[in-house]
Amino acid sequence: MPSIVKTLRTVADPHRLRILLLLKTEELSVAELQEILSMGQSTISTHLSQLKQASLVEDRRTGKSSLYRLATPSESSANSGPLDDILARARAEIPEAQADQAAMRRVLRKRQDKMRTFFDSVAGRLGKDYVPGKSWKSLAEALLRLMPPLVVADLGAGEGAFALLLAQRAKKVIAVDSSARMIDVGRDLAQRHDLKNIDYRLGDMEEIPIGPAEVDLVFFSQSLHHALHPARALAEAFRILAPSGRVVVLDLLKHRFEEARDLYADEWLGFSESELESLLQSAGFSHIETAVVDKESEAPQFQTLLAVANKSI
Repeated sequence: MPSIVKTLRTVADPHRLRILLLLKTEELSVAELQEILSMGQSTISTHLSQLKQASLVEDRRTGKSSLYRLATPSESSANSGPLDDILARARAEIPEAQADQAAMRRVLRKRQDKMRTFFDSVAGRLGKDYVPGKSWKSLAEALLRLMPPLVVADLGAGEGAFALLLAQRAKKVIAVDSSARMIDVGRDLAQRHDLKNIDYRLGDMEEIPIGPAEVDLVFFSQSLHHALHPARALAEAFRILAPSGRVVVLDLLKHRFEEARDLYADEWLGFSESELESLLQSAGFSHIETAVVDKESEAPQFQTLLAVANKSI
């Protein structure tokens, strides 16, 4: 029978308590725990090893990986009652517990999402296989026709290529960038395309030159990782959105390609799904959906993260 003293010593660590709270609900792999908790593989494995030694978790082999779960207590175990009490207290006292559960639900949806697996498998071929008349631009044009005429803010717009697309359907596009040169290039492009509904404004994502509740839709297209304070940029997006407005974030999934800081002036090396969801929640957004929608085939194999959220009334 496991020692109650050893059990208490093992669960004294808050990270191990977070793992136990998750495994009490669902079997999870090391990779899934990494994604939920935003911890490294070696750290997760060390914690699991200690929990196994204390007979608090067990694993089962499935394919090439293992799934971990809370150990099934025997009838003679003296630990099951105290452990249940400890986990009940931990669920109320550990600040990350609620976010961990939300992240776990997202991970489980991924596991069940067969359609996403299919599209991931063909994503790498869409840019290589020729299909007459099929292109990302034509698909974007088709989807834009379904968008109602909205006032849209394109934050970190750069030269305005995305703003030019949006302007074909939007009531008005406000393109904001901190580079005066980018704004000049964007204005020139809009003039050449005879688009009069794009308003280019020089400004920072963290102090957006747009009034409160002025826009219906906010886009961050590969720009949020350039913000010094992403939380402030999202709070500003919330401020400028009208009630029931929406924000869309396209950015890089968290990576370790440090050279991006010098090559692309990146302030942040992407965001994990949990981090982006937490940032959006803190800014006041609700009904948040996130997904990894693309992965590049060539090194460093950047992945694209999509998040969509609402400003509730």
